[in-house]
Amino acid sequence: MNYLQLFSCCLRAVLLNRATLVAENLALRQQLAILQRARPRPKLRNRDRLFWVVLSRLWHGWQSVLLIVSPATVVRWHRQGFQYYWRWKSRRRTRRPAIAADLRRLIARMSKDTPLWRAPRIQAELRLLGHDLAPSTVAKYMARGRKPPSPTWRSFLKNHVGDIAAVDFFTIPTAFFQVLYVFVVLRHDRRRVVHFHVTAHPTSVWVTQQLREAFPFDQAPRFLLRDRDGSYGESFRRGVARMGIEEVLIAPQSPWQNPFVERVIGSIRRECLDHGIVLSEAHLRRILRGYLAYYHDSRTHRALDRNAPNWRSGVGAEKAILAVTMQE
Repeated sequence: MNYLQLFSCCLRAVLLNRATLVAENLALRQQLAILQRARPRPKLRNRDRLFWVVLSRLWHGWQSVLLIVSPATVVRWHRQGFQYYWRWKSRRRTRRPAIAADLRRLIARMSKDTPLWRAPRIQAELRLLGHDLAPSTVAKYMARGRKPPSPTWRSFLKNHVGDIAAVDFFTIPTAFFQVLYVFVVLRHDRRRVVHFHVTAHPTSVWVTQQLREAFPFDQAPRFLLRDRDGSYGESFRRGVARMGIEEVLIAPQSPWQNPFVERVIGSIRRECLDHGIVLSEAHLRRILRGYLAYYHDSRTHRALDRNAPNWRSGVGAEKAILAVTMQE
């Protein structure tokens, strides 16, 4: 330090009063304490910010000794403190009157029992009962369900299952090495086989005629699920369109997309046709006719609440046992 700097320091100490020196020393010591914290970059705490906010209000020369942050930062801290103060000062001191516990339980019960109702609908019903509440109050006490009010895909398909039918072929070899084709038409609602027929030479015209016999008058479904077999030709597509049925084609080589009719065909094979040898078309029709009578009237299905497609009560147990015995 040269003599000029020493002289300027002495002159400054003489001119400045003691209060200014105290404030300056305090500010420098506070910054030095922040810089001595063992971190790559000193992190300011709330009390550090409060110190500089208070110092800026008490001492006009605070900017001359501020080194660790810029003066604009201190001004921003002061504005934030001002906002926090008035937020605390103007906080709501009065609360709404409490809603009776019985009324809260009633709102929660109404929202659970009618999940499609929203707050305005429940508010209108409560007003008719003599409870005048705001929609926001009703929404506050409504039950919060985990599942959305929209139905699941299972419920959606269950509601439309009555409009869906499926068709498919399966083959059976005879005792004389002839291949017979069995055409099956299934309604999805009760898993009923509404029609079947046997032929050795399936054609598009023949399949179209079988579909007309399966759905006479106004019994045609809205959707018909089928695969991409070559037997469903142009004649079949025109006939389906005239009946007002919309075809739904599954992907190539994807029988799992037509599961209901595939499950029925599997049951016919496992429970009936795999236990004997077919002699002719007439013989196969007679066997299938007997099995389908058992299938519709006696055989239980898990998807039908463990009952038969043609609903039966417990008094029909003897009939079911007799049908199984006849099949064996």
